Amino acid sequence: MEEGHFKGGNAPYGYDLVRSGRINKRKHELYELHTNEQEAAVVRIVFDKYVYEGYGPQHIATYLNNSGYRARSGKCWHPSSIRGMVQNLTYTGVLRCGDARSELMPDLQIISQQQFETAQRIRDNRSVRAAADAENRTPLNIHGKSLLSGNAYCGHCGAKLTLTSSRKWRKLSDGTLDDTLRVRYTCYGKLRKQTGCTGQTGYTVHILDEIIDKSVRQIFSKMRGIPKEQIVTKRYEKENAERKNHLQALQAEKDKVEKDLLALKAEILACIKGESVLPRETLAEMITEQEEKLTELEALCESASDELVRKAELMDNVSKLYDELISYADLYDSANFEAKKMIVNQLIRRVDVCRGYQINISFNFDLTPYIEGE
Repeated sequence: MEEGHFKGGNAPYGYDLVRSGRINKRKHELYELHTNEQEAAVVRIVFDKYVYEGYGPQHIATYLNNSGYRARSGKCWHPSSIRGMVQNLTYTGVLRCGDARSELMPDLQIISQQQFETAQRIRDNRSVRAAADAENRTPLNIHGKSLLSGNAYCGHCGAKLTLTSSRKWRKLSDGTLDDTLRVRYTCYGKLRKQTGCTGQTGYTVHILDEIIDKSVRQIFSKMRGIPKEQIVTKRYEKENAERKNHLQALQAEKDKVEKDLLALKAEILACIKGESVLPRETLAEMITEQEEKLTELEALCESASDELVRKAELMDNVSKLYDELISYADLYDSANFEAKKMIVNQLIRRVDVCRGYQINISFNFDLTPYIEGE
């Protein structure tokens, strides 16, 4: 597997098995995977719908079937096939067999590693355990005509804001009836008299959604104006340089202590011969002191080195997060409503709404460096 050879079995959807001309030890002909471009296009649709538009396996299967796409067998798509596809690492160009992984093979890559990882994060967030979390950030239902999904809260009592709808029948001046559907985010605590809420009973969906939409657009606009290197490199380069200098100073001090300790231990022989100017007790105390100091410095060096590694990992995570958020920013303006809903709920952890549509937004990410650029 590490050599990139296909281990056998049926080719995953999106690939064909092609004779390689090689024979294994059992005298069986070996096959290689080649990308099937027609099927690969369907794989990309599946991942795009799953990651960018919030579709679940059932919704994707229905979409493919209604759009005329069929599985390799010629039958309609089944949600279980979509679930298996979303979890298949092969689409990133990496073959897997148990714990073994091959090197990246660009010819087999259908989707990016970043999109695959995002799909896994969404899948995990939609698990039964995550669904029980009141602040789960991935919407389980993207059909409702509201940007927020399970993450809107009353800013007065803390109860969830749930969607309610009603028709307000009224007679207009021309004699016709207005039966406009009224959709609102309603404070469940106040509606059910479960809390002593002093806020509004409800908030009109399109008004609150326009405020959220404007906030998201402002964040994305600021992000586009900040070069990646300003966030990822300049923000951490000074701190990194200080940490490296600190580690080098510790290592230099440790080297000196080691050298002094070796010299003191060499003095032991002179002390035994009676040629040392140091008494034995004093020499023993000095050696013990240097050994304790060396142990302390070794621990400090290890801690400083680990901190540098953690900082490098942090910078890598910041870089990946920047790429993910920028991809959302590029998609948002032209996205359909379902895709916007998915992006908003990936970005926003919760929104607390107070009287007069005063809001406080808590994000799933630390957006400070992205919106300040400092």
